[in-house]
Amino acid sequence: MGETVPLKRENGEKAEMDAVDADVDAAVDKSNNIPERETWSGKLDFLFSCIGYSIGLGNVWRFPYLCYKNGGGAFLIPYLLTLFCAGIPMFFLEVSLGQYLSVGGLGVWKISPIFKGVGYAAAIIAAWLNIYYIVIMAWALFYLYNSFTSILPWSHCNNHWNTIQCRSEYDQPLCSAEEMNMSSYNSSSLYPQNGYDALTSLVFSVNETFNRTCTLPNANFTSPVTEFWERHAIRMTAGLDHPGGINWPLALTLLIAWVVCYFCIWKGVRWTGKVTWFTALFPYVLLFILLIRGITLPGARNGIAYYVIPKIEKLSDSTVWIEAVTQIFFSYGLALGAQVALGSYNQYHNNVYKDCLIIACVNSGTSMFSGFVIFSILGFMAEQQGKAIDDVVATGK
Repeated sequence: MGETVPLKRENGEKAEMDAVDADVDAAVDKSNNIPERETWSGKLDFLFSCIGYSIGLGNVWRFPYLCYKNGGGAFLIPYLLTLFCAGIPMFFLEVSLGQYLSVGGLGVWKISPIFKGVGYAAAIIAAWLNIYYIVIMAWALFYLYNSFTSILPWSHCNNHWNTIQCRSEYDQPLCSAEEMNMSSYNSSSLYPQNGYDALTSLVFSVNETFNRTCTLPNANFTSPVTEFWERHAIRMTAGLDHPGGINWPLALTLLIAWVVCYFCIWKGVRWTGKVTWFTALFPYVLLFILLIRGITLPGARNGIAYYVIPKIEKLSDSTVWIEAVTQIFFSYGLALGAQVALGSYNQYHNNVYKDCLIIACVNSGTSMFSGFVIFSILGFMAEQQGKAIDDVVATGK
């Protein structure tokens, strides 16, 4: 009995000390105003948030363009190799680190303080990406607004911003050899040497002579689509030394884009998770509509064949492999801290391995699916313009 009493007293003192420590920790947290970290309201919120973050223009247009540029189906070989060797492992690493530590892209580097600078660098890069990417969203809103017309402004050359060099790819064919040799036309004036004014008078005289039945070959014509973007939407200048004025329509759409972005996140992660139900699913509705329409157009089969038939000789070009790696990192948003932050709102025991595999399959599957949508339309455009598919898309536009 003499030994039992001190033991009970010792256990009681230990319990009291633990209670005091808990009260002190709670008081410190309260005094520092450290809020309790939110979690996703449901498992699908996390999945849709990652899908909505990863899937965008990089999947819908950049991936098909890289296939178009780098040998069609041959591009899929370095793309898939990079996906399985680097993309999925790094994606799983970032999401699982965030879930394990329940911190974002900056705090996660407390696990190895020597790499803290990586977190700050990623945050800066993400900030720059957000600033330039939302400008692209402003362009998309401007394009959407201008599409609500019965006659699309980029389908013709009768707008106030068009130049005399404007000519639609779907207009009448170029002048034939017989028409070029007509006696009423001086062929020596085909190639004016006096600049813009000479070309202006030449085009008007030719249109008057041939009653607008054909246009001159070898002249520097531009597409109405190009002029819509360069002269009306973006209003490109000669260079950085000519900044130009404020483009008020684009400034308005940029403001709208920032306001929408704010209201997507203003109530925290639970509200954002619900918003992504729309932002992640609605693009698939549009893609299915475009695919059904695209495959019913004449020439779609040629476009899809161009997409799926590989040009193996392209694999000897190192640029193809570099662009495949770049596409994986760009599409999955790796090394930016965003995936770490999204994973940090998961429950600790969430099956993150399964989630990452689902997201990876959806992400890359969307890229490949978008290729069928885009190339079916490119095949139609090539047939309507009487061109090869290689000549339909201008590089960088």
